[in-house]
Amino acid sequence: MLWILQNRRMRLQREAAGPPCSTPTTQQFLHSDLPARFSVYWSRFSSWITMGLRSNQTENNRGGRFKIPKIFRGQRGQDAVTSPASATDGRRSPKEEKPQRVIVTFEELLNTKCFHEASQLLIEREDRLFGEITEAKALKDHNDEVDKLAADYGDLETSVLHTLRLSLIPGEVSTQALASAAYAINQEVHQDQRWKERDRTPPAWRPKGWKKLHDDTLRSLVEERMDNPSTPPAVQVDQSSIQADVTSMGRQLKADLLLVVEVVKNYYPPELDICNLYARLYHQYLSARLRKIADFVLDEKDSSYLLRWVNVYYYTEILQKPQLVNEINNEALGKLLPDELLEPLEEQYLSKQQEELTTYIGRVLEDAKEKWIKGEEPTREDGCFVSPVAYDIIQLINGRVTDAEKLVRDRSKAQNITCQLKGLMERFKTFQNEIIKQNRSNSRPFIKANLGCIEQFTDVLLNRSQLFPKEVQEHCLLILRDMKQSAHTYLLKPVHESLKPQYRKLGTNEWLKKHIFDKLLESIKQELQELQGSVKSCHEELIGQLHQEVTAEYVKRLLKGEVKLRNKEQQEEACDMIIDNAESLHELFTNTGSKEERLRKILTMIAEVLKLQGLPAIQMQVVSLGTTFPDLSEKHVSALLKLKTNLTKADRKTVKDTLSETLKDVSCVAVRPFFSTVQVK
Repeated sequence: MLWILQNRRMRLQREAAGPPCSTPTTQQFLHSDLPARFSVYWSRFSSWITMGLRSNQTENNRGGRFKIPKIFRGQRGQDAVTSPASATDGRRSPKEEKPQRVIVTFEELLNTKCFHEASQLLIEREDRLFGEITEAKALKDHNDEVDKLAADYGDLETSVLHTLRLSLIPGEVSTQALASAAYAINQEVHQDQRWKERDRTPPAWRPKGWKKLHDDTLRSLVEERMDNPSTPPAVQVDQSSIQADVTSMGRQLKADLLLVVEVVKNYYPPELDICNLYARLYHQYLSARLRKIADFVLDEKDSSYLLRWVNVYYYTEILQKPQLVNEINNEALGKLLPDELLEPLEEQYLSKQQEELTTYIGRVLEDAKEKWIKGEEPTREDGCFVSPVAYDIIQLINGRVTDAEKLVRDRSKAQNITCQLKGLMERFKTFQNEIIKQNRSNSRPFIKANLGCIEQFTDVLLNRSQLFPKEVQEHCLLILRDMKQSAHTYLLKPVHESLKPQYRKLGTNEWLKKHIFDKLLESIKQELQELQGSVKSCHEELIGQLHQEVTAEYVKRLLKGEVKLRNKEQQEEACDMIIDNAESLHELFTNTGSKEERLRKILTMIAEVLKLQGLPAIQMQVVSLGTTFPDLSEKHVSALLKLKTNLTKADRKTVKDTLSETLKDVSCVAVRPFFSTVQVK
């Protein structure tokens, strides 16, 4: 009796591991709008099915049959559902009726695809035949039953595997059958484990190894589907046979994994991890096929396509899809192709990208040069000369490098396709030098347009530095700096030539008359009109450069010492004149775009040095000027102090020594140089 109770307890635990085959239908049936009495009958029927699975061992020792009670009895041959008994017909109520059992065999469970229940029935027979009975007695008294059980297991295995082979074909197998098969497999895995833990000889068929059999069956299924894709490929006129083959496999893989995640997974026990199993099988098959393809000598298009598919499309368009990303462990899958096959594909791709990039940039520069040689002017936008050179090249570089980084998954490798940019930028510089040298009628418009290109190139080199190797970035920035300086010099040189007559009068006795400086301002205003034509930011920078050069010329003329300020009154007059000139220059240039606020401060501080009389005050002002503008030299200080003829040579030396000692102990903030551009004798 104790042995029977223990076996029944084990059977109850196994039944909890998976849903009965008929559970989905039962639930739908019980929630339908059937008569109340029929619902009662159906509830009893479900209960007696469970009872039948748990009993009848003593009545039926062979063949795996059990009885299910007959709880539907109609009147006069009619079904109880259509002819319920009345309260006054003298018949007993359903509660008083004694159920009669109906036998359900293993064969019937198998035919109705109730694999989980069929497996459970066989396990019960197995436990009974190989339970407490000794091995000798089992072989002697129960050989027929053992043989029958082995045959039934063979039939169950065949049916389960057949169901698995149809699991990815919609409509070929019911979801209930698939669920029952999956839970049957899981149940048999647990039975294998229980036999490992028992201290007695297992049946010849244990362990059954259904988990491996399941995985091998799915592997064969995956290979068959990938060898014969059911998804028709889209029409791609330009695709090679290799590209079409890879595309078809990719579509099939994607469709099947979505089916697994959205449908199949719901009918599998979680511990079988079916989503990752399928992903691994498809990944392994695809990897093997792609290795064979990569072993061929591929042309550039096929090589590039394969690299893009392996490193980009497979991950972004398949594994990273929202439906799949949380169900599949991508990292566990590994690479589709090993490094020894990927690297040649990457090298071929990067070499081609570098070649195309160099060719295209060269063509852009040649087009611009041809337009200049023909005497054409650059295009105007909003009144400004513009060139497509920088925009076209930048767009190409950004697109190619960004795309290459995605494909090869290595930024440094992707950056190397721009290694020829140094030579190409030198060609751009040579082209600009030729424009300046020949000084044609359309040269100034081209240089103004080039300033916009220089600014665009500089911006992308500084703010998109990830596109370039470090040495390429630094070299190109130096070239661009030289190009901008030469462009400014070319555009501003005629302006200074025109202003020379007014420059000569600065710092002379005649300069102290206000109308002299007013003439200079008028000439500058006229020249500023000729400088228009660059884009706003470049024009502002050009005007700022002119502002600095005019101010530097002003200081240079002043420090030549042609004017002698012999007393306090003359020195104060000169101070007022310099401050007034500084304000006028500042107003003129800032109104036309200059951002050089510091230039007014330079002239104002110089004026204060001329105004001050006491040596300590002069020392402090010179030190302030030197710390604010660290490129102030002793020569500049000496020339400035010589304007004050009432200062002795010893006084001048004291001031210079004070400045020199102060600058040694003070760390000066680096600023744009000014005094270094002012040459003094």
